[in-house]
Amino acid sequence: MISRGRLAAGIGAAAALGPAAYLLFWRSRCLTWGARGNEVTADLAGDELLPGADLVTTRAISIDAAPEEIWPWLAQLGSGRGGAYTYDWIENLLGLNMHSASRILPQFQDIKAGDELPLGSGGPVMRVEVLDPPRALAVRAADQNWVWSFVLLPDGASTRLISRNRIATANMSRAGRLFYTLLMEPGSLVMERKMLLGIKQRAERAKG
Repeated sequence: MISRGRLAAGIGAAAALGPAAYLLFWRSRCLTWGARGNEVTADLAGDELLPGADLVTTRAISIDAAPEEIWPWLAQLGSGRGGAYTYDWIENLLGLNMHSASRILPQFQDIKAGDELPLGSGGPVMRVEVLDPPRALAVRAADQNWVWSFVLLPDGASTRLISRNRIATANMSRAGRLFYTLLMEPGSLVMERKMLLGIKQRAERAKG
């Protein structure tokens, strides 16, 4: 039978080694899930909106559809619009009012530069800063500390959908940055991976 002292020591070791393992072995993969090396290092539309970002994630997926067939799913992103194609129940626990659409919604296709896309009633407002259909969409938070870009690049018979987040964390406390690194980064991968897969499934299904 394991003594309480050994159990406590084991838990303490796991708590210490878990973050270390993430930082040493998994963080790079977490921040670049699905992306090719040249996509990670590429200059993308929207990068200029936050050139001094402290954190950059670049995640990507191949979709068996043309850019113009994928674009409508990006155009209708947002709370009270087409949702985010991720885990709605998690989004809604945070009060984001996300309901992922399973079809293209014509009423949300006429997106324009300057439009504001709220993330729930209490969430950050994201303003459309780059709009180049069907190639690029970039939104920026009202506090200008977060830029989220989507880029569609033809890749043979398929299309690469690249999602890039640029975030300023310098104004966070040290504890805040540690929390963001160890919890928010992996959490963002879970949600964004589901989003990219959700867009892929919808675009390929609509294509038939």
